[in-house]
Amino acid sequence: MTQVKDNTQVREMVRQIFTEYLVQKKCRKTPERFAILDMIYSLDGHFDIESLYTLMEETANFRVSRATLYNTLILLLDARLVVKHSFGNSSQYEKCYNQETHLHMICTQCGKVLELHDEKLQDDINGAKLKRFHQSHYSLYIYGVCDKCYRANKRKLINQKYKKKK
Repeated sequence: MTQVKDNTQVREMVRQIFTEYLVQKKCRKTPERFAILDMIYSLDGHFDIESLYTLMEETANFRVSRATLYNTLILLLDARLVVKHSFGNSSQYEKCYNQETHLHMICTQCGKVLELHDEKLQDDINGAKLKRFHQSHYSLYIYGVCDKCYRANKRKLINQKYKKKK
């Protein structure tokens, strides 16, 4: 998870959507909820509750409890401003406003999640004729081993073979 973009127009739009959602659901519009929303939409990539909690504490100098984070994430999921991913045994979240397609590569060894940008694959998925189903968006998860873990495994195997020869 890295902090980057400050796309003011997108952040204003998601604030407006979230405000309308909170009014519709008769929920309070608290500064903590909007601080969490702003932090999420200033991030690029995936995050978990702990990393968001730490980032809120360190970067935003805005103290929120983990309970507030969990409760706000539930609201943001329901408002379709955040999406939850289950990558193996961990849950991660990601902003989703204006991001329709998702292709992920997940390392089954270290848990690293990478975004895959492949226009041909996206075109193939978008062009697929789905019977009795109208696609709105999708996520694709590809599980395997990242290059770093692959090289580490290969070195380990070579070292084991070398030790056996001695």
